Amino acid sequence: MNGQNRKDIYPGLEVDIILKKDQRSGVRTRGIVQALLTSAAFHSRGIKVRLEDGQVGRVVEIFN
Repeated sequence: MNGQNRKDIYPGLEVDIILKKDQRSGVRTRGIVQALLTSAAFHSRGIKVRLEDGQVGRVVEIFN
């Protein structure tokens, strides 16, 4: 599942994000969502989240 819809993402969920510094290379970072930072219901590049370790990026994939 992609991370474009806010309704699919919630704290405690395991996701892959792309950090701002990794946007060109596309390197993914896996972690657990701590907070959602995008208030819109949909974002074409992915909902921005903060992981439990403090890293911030846009969700590219959701794991169940």
